Amino acid sequence: MLDFFTIFSKGGLVLWCFQGVRGPAATAPVNALIRSVLLQERGGNNSFTHEALTLKYKLDNQFELVFVVGFQKILTLTYVDKLIDDVHKEFRDKYRNEFQQKGALGLLNGTFDFKDDFMRLLRDAEESSKVRAPTVMKTFEQSLKSQKTVKCMIETRGEKPKEKVKNKKNKGSKKDGTEAVAAPSKASASDKQLSAAGDKEELTKDEILQKNREEFFRRHMKAGEKSRSPKPDAQKEKGKKPRVWDLGNSNAKVLDYSNSATNGSAEACPVEEFDPDMALGDKNREPGRLYDLEYESEDEAEEEKVVQNPSKPSVKKGGLGGMFGMLKGLVGSKSLTRQDMDPVLEKMKDHLIAKNVAAEIAVQLCESVAKKLEGKVMGTFTTVTSTVKQALQEALVQILQPQRRVDVLRDVMDAQRHRRPYVVTFCGVNGVGKSTKCAKISFWLIENGFSVLIAACDTFRAGAVEQLRTHTRRLNALHPPESHGGRTMVQLYEKGYGKDAAGIAMEAISYARNQGFDVVLVDTAGRMQDNAPLMTALAKLIAVNAPDLVLFVGEALVGNEAVDQLVKFNKALADHSMAQTPRLIDGIVLTKFDTIDDKVGAAISMTYITSKPIVFVGTGQTYCDLRSLNAKAVVAALMKA
Repeated sequence: MLDFFTIFSKGGLVLWCFQGVRGPAATAPVNALIRSVLLQERGGNNSFTHEALTLKYKLDNQFELVFVVGFQKILTLTYVDKLIDDVHKEFRDKYRNEFQQKGALGLLNGTFDFKDDFMRLLRDAEESSKVRAPTVMKTFEQSLKSQKTVKCMIETRGEKPKEKVKNKKNKGSKKDGTEAVAAPSKASASDKQLSAAGDKEELTKDEILQKNREEFFRRHMKAGEKSRSPKPDAQKEKGKKPRVWDLGNSNAKVLDYSNSATNGSAEACPVEEFDPDMALGDKNREPGRLYDLEYESEDEAEEEKVVQNPSKPSVKKGGLGGMFGMLKGLVGSKSLTRQDMDPVLEKMKDHLIAKNVAAEIAVQLCESVAKKLEGKVMGTFTTVTSTVKQALQEALVQILQPQRRVDVLRDVMDAQRHRRPYVVTFCGVNGVGKSTKCAKISFWLIENGFSVLIAACDTFRAGAVEQLRTHTRRLNALHPPESHGGRTMVQLYEKGYGKDAAGIAMEAISYARNQGFDVVLVDTAGRMQDNAPLMTALAKLIAVNAPDLVLFVGEALVGNEAVDQLVKFNKALADHSMAQTPRLIDGIVLTKFDTIDDKVGAAISMTYITSKPIVFVGTGQTYCDLRSLNAKAVVAALMKA
């Protein structure tokens, strides 16, 4: 039984609505469909689930209409697809003239009496689903076994099936043939040897084979004796010499730290000397500012080439050939069909996959663009390729601009007003750069005037605490307490290795609250999405400490793996959390963006699968190489040929 069926325009005007059951109106699920699917360009699948309802929809791009049907998701209604197609066709045909003649005024002033037609179509659809007879199992007479006689199924003892005998005969004939071919050649060789020795007697096949075997073993034994013969080797010097590297220090005493009094003591370690310019990178940057990603599109590059070479004459194609070449592929005042778009969409899909977009996401994107454009009337002098490309660009920009925007600085200031630290937790797989991004974000927060406490909750990886300690030392060297009124801007909270990460994070948050730190950055151990015990520990850490922001750190190098990582991380956090409303990933940090050139598809895959924003992008090795995502720049790189 249907809960509702509604028809409305893309402008939001409801033309007609059917309410099948008493209860709340269809406003909430339809609004959720508009927000999550239609506005976010996720129309690859015509089904959407909202709470206990399943919604199916169909777009009419010619008249800008949307048809939506809703029913309980526990029901299996096989006639819904047929019903929505029939209603779409009937409604279009009935009010076509009104839409074409009056346009938008026809929608505002028109009266759409469609209830009788809808009930008739609903009855027809329900009857058609009942008419289909269930599949019946074949009888014995209809099977192939019934066509066999009893005589052909009886096997006598000692008698082999005919087919096997034939096969063996064929194999035997082939074997005999090969032996017959091999035997003459061997016989001829042996005959030559025998004639050379003066033996003129004729030998049988067995004798010839025996002689050949003896000759083969005789040669083999001679070769073995030659290889075993001792050779005069130079006597090796006893003992092992230490290896001396070309660029290393040959004095072993320099490398001996066994008697050093300062070994392993953090307090007695000398202050590390390094070049601040190398750590900071760009000298002309504005401190504390998070710059956008920059990318030069093809159009801008072409404009620059034209400006740089104004004296270069343009090559013009003369005659009718140039005119017909320009008009080739143009569509004038006709509605787009799926057959027109399929070749272009296939090329677009291959292009997206080549740019590191996950294959599944690329298919869904092209399907969404096809549904958006199918039936849309094209203008004159407009190509199908340019129209599809423009629609795909708009969809990609919309995907990279999710519903919720994360403003870290504003949230930190809000936490300051409530006199509590703002807690950020980093999670992700092994080796993606969580600790490095933790240090870069710390530097960015310090330059904006916030004090940071880094919680070393990676108690598994060897060297994880030492890495964060080195970053803390460098950050304090760049921003010494003297420059901030005697206040230490960054500090490391660590308890060593082999401890409970959730407990360390809780102690760090309590310490930050008592000491007045503004932000706590929790660095966790890397883990694969399939490792259930480690994912349970991560879910425990997030559930116990309730951080303000959970950031997933992922590489820009991955393609299909990005979808698998994010889906399984979110699923594991939901499954292993004890809360009724589990805490999931809030945002994404994309690392190693400087290594991929224009293959930026991982950004599309990650945002499409989670609808979460990309908060930070890592673009280099220095502390200043932190960027915010520029959707248009990423799409320009993605669409580059």
